[in-house]
Amino acid sequence: MLEGDKIKVAQGENPCYLLLNQANRHGLIAGASGTGKTVTMKVLAEGFAQAGVPVFMADVKGDVTGMAEPGEDTEKIRERAASLGAAGWTPRGCDVRLWDMLGGAGIPVRITISDMGPDLLARLLGLTDVQRGVLAIAFRLADDNNMLLIDLKDLRAMLGYLAEHASEVETLYGRVSSQSVGAIQRALLTVEEQGGDIFFGEPALDITDWLVTDEAGQGTVNILNAAKLMASPQVYAMFLLWMLSEVYEMLPEAGDLPKPKLVFFFDEAHLLFDGMPKELTDKIVQTVKLIRSKGVGVYFISQSPSDIPDEVLAQLSNRIQHGLRAYTPAEQKAVKAAAAAFRANPAFDSAEALLEVGTGEALVSLLNEDGQPCVVERAKVLPPECNMGAASAETLAKVAEAQAQLVEKYGEAIDRESAYEKIAAEKSAAAEADELAAERAQLEKERAAFEKQKAAEEARVAKAAAKEEERAAKAAEKEAERAARAAEKQRDQAMKTVSSVIGQIGRETSRQLLRGLFGNLRK
Repeated sequence: MLEGDKIKVAQGENPCYLLLNQANRHGLIAGASGTGKTVTMKVLAEGFAQAGVPVFMADVKGDVTGMAEPGEDTEKIRERAASLGAAGWTPRGCDVRLWDMLGGAGIPVRITISDMGPDLLARLLGLTDVQRGVLAIAFRLADDNNMLLIDLKDLRAMLGYLAEHASEVETLYGRVSSQSVGAIQRALLTVEEQGGDIFFGEPALDITDWLVTDEAGQGTVNILNAAKLMASPQVYAMFLLWMLSEVYEMLPEAGDLPKPKLVFFFDEAHLLFDGMPKELTDKIVQTVKLIRSKGVGVYFISQSPSDIPDEVLAQLSNRIQHGLRAYTPAEQKAVKAAAAAFRANPAFDSAEALLEVGTGEALVSLLNEDGQPCVVERAKVLPPECNMGAASAETLAKVAEAQAQLVEKYGEAIDRESAYEKIAAEKSAAAEADELAAERAQLEKERAAFEKQKAAEEARVAKAAAKEEERAAKAAEKEAERAARAAEKQRDQAMKTVSSVIGQIGRETSRQLLRGLFGNLRK
């Protein structure tokens, strides 16, 4: 609970306070299952909220929603609060907003592919240097051609476009191999199967919607439904790293502030870091280091400090270590390592205490005014003023009603014209042009065939006409020859007739002449 400029977390021989001006030095809440980590997280979160600091929390088990309603006001809880020096303990809830990345109940959380950027996306996909270069070319080509990369289908379409135009792109941007494009497409398929097709899109999340306080000046507690998200570690890692990077880029340098501007709690952090590539871990380390200067605190919650990479663990100065179990040599080694991280208290052995503390107890070491770790205290954690379990359906309905304005803002996904649509339109236009060209070619072919057929028909007709003319000429010639022969024959016949007549006349004349001659002679 909040006491002035500090949050009282627990009570041991001495009270354990988290100073607000040291809260951006980050922190760790660790402990075996059932030791009270979630309750401790709620105590810190409601303390920040009461101080006017907005909070973001990932709800892995579904019980963080209880922060929206007051805790149980029982005599046992009041007695515990009073015994731990929290006499002013009062049941009350926080101003809660529920968010969801995978299409479940809550305000939808989306970001665009362009917001993620090629470098961060390449790290999260575990791409090689060559594949990163190809991805960077895809982003640059999209920018140069005014093609927005909003969701996964946009990036897939852009990569396909890049592969199809590799020879053209090479002269401007560099060589693009089909193998690299295929590898990136396969990596994107994994992200899509984990819910990336829902996570990437618009309207994109505006981080400033988290940096708000209610009418009473208390910080809003933003709870991300991460129950399903834990089965999608790659998408969760994408969101975490983008979120921290976005906050870092958005906020100005602040240095040391009286209280943080924003505090993040990441539950079940071991699920986040399991199998994470070293380069991605390095990026998280870098971001965690730098984001402190922007007035942002980051708190990881996990079962054991060994679940957190050493480079990240070294940045977590405020530590609350619940009980650990040591049944194996490796677990015993982890207990000793956790104990060694504390500033020793001569009153007890930290390693033994970690095996002895019960539920609701912890070893606590928080930073003092000078930024130094306090001597570790074996202490009992205060009960939260909010509900320790999950919120009731009635409370969740009230939360949903209160966040209706944000649901209206982010609720309906927008699929505006982007790379996918432009490339599809370009392909459609090219297909139509090819179809038109094919139709024209077919028409030209048919026209050529028709002209050829027409020419052939005309040639055939001309040939037939020539043959007919030749036949007619031959027939006329034959007829002329026949007529000539007939005329000649007729002339011959006439001549014969004339000759015959002439001959007959001659003979008759001769007879008469002879008669006259011989007749006179007879006389």
